[in-house]
Amino acid sequence: MEIKIGVHQAPRELALDSNQTREEVETAVEAAIEQGSVLRLTDDRGRLFVIPGARVAYVEIGEPVERRVGFGTM
Repeated sequence: MEIKIGVHQAPRELALDSNQTREEVETAVEAAIEQGSVLRLTDDRGRLFVIPGARVAYVEIGEPVERRVGFGTM
């Protein structure tokens, strides 16, 4: 699932692909913002992203996409 995170006063958004479910991401984001703690998300390569909850401007959660392998018909 693709996740994009906007951070206050940062010129670019963070984009990552994660194996976490939509509900897990929503819960983590809401907890970080409400409690003023950090948002911790792990991408599908095992990298950890840590963002201060107070600095999160927006979070865009995409739909899970099946990876296609091979050649398609033209």
